[in-house]
Amino acid sequence: MFKEETIYNRIITGGKIDFAEALSLAVNADREKLYELANRLREHYLGKYVETCSIMNAKSGLCSEDCKWCAQSARYNTGVETYGYVSARAAYAEAKRAADNKVARFSLVTSGRTVSDADVERLANAFRGMGEIGGIELCGSFGLLSKKQLQTLKDAGLTRYHCNLESAPSFFPKLCGTHTIADKLATISAARELGIEVCCGGIIGMGETLEQRVEMAFAIGETGAVSIPLNVLQPIKGTPLENSTPLSADEILTAFAIFRIVNPKAHIRFAGGRSAFKDVQDVALMAGASAMLVGDMLTTVGSNIKEDYEMLSKLGYEH
Repeated sequence: MFKEETIYNRIITGGKIDFAEALSLAVNADREKLYELANRLREHYLGKYVETCSIMNAKSGLCSEDCKWCAQSARYNTGVETYGYVSARAAYAEAKRAADNKVARFSLVTSGRTVSDADVERLANAFRGMGEIGGIELCGSFGLLSKKQLQTLKDAGLTRYHCNLESAPSFFPKLCGTHTIADKLATISAARELGIEVCCGGIIGMGETLEQRVEMAFAIGETGAVSIPLNVLQPIKGTPLENSTPLSADEILTAFAIFRIVNPKAHIRFAGGRSAFKDVQDVALMAGASAMLVGDMLTTVGSNIKEDYEMLSKLGYEH
């Protein structure tokens, strides 16, 4: 077992933790000491600030991909609502609502492997409109895009692009056969080359091992992500993972702590599946988490913004 104080001092002076150390912490460390280490690192780099974001499902369902966790794949009978691109006016209204609720960031998200150049122009028009609101940063999640497409969106006001690795590189091929981690990394690399911030996270509870969760934390760190949404699987009826065994609170909290220790400067974000650890969200905020997705998720009910803000205020966090 490794001394938590030694690891803390090494990281805040520019050092890093390696895979073997991180795995040993995940397996052997006293939980309270592990959470305390994560919290100290979070406060050292990010203080008491919690970055909030909200998303809009701007195109739903009928996705060509075979991701085993996803309700929006056309290959599975999940009963998810399907519709085409929302209007620029609808996107503006949702972004304005988020801004009025003092949400820091707002993202449009579309289903599908990618989007056409014509649809990138459609999305760019929506971003130009939302940019007139002010007081809120704009993000996007549109699958596997080219550098040219990303440039168009950046010019329209997008400042951060979201593309999850979803799981450890060693486990991802068991979850998806229609695209690869390499495809995702190509899009992420293009975004970084353009100076667009990267939001890249994943889902835990899809059958991966603890070792693979640690692997994912390191793989995401290599993308240079400034935001790491950590989703907890919500098994959806009709998908191949509908009968997955739920993770325990300890497994979830350990994941948040390890992701913080491996990626000390990034925002580790509550994302999908918050209902799975609703009773320990306050503990997660003291175990490394520093950001949260507020409001509804893509195809599931999310959180109540007012209740989230009340929780943050009660715990002494800013947003």
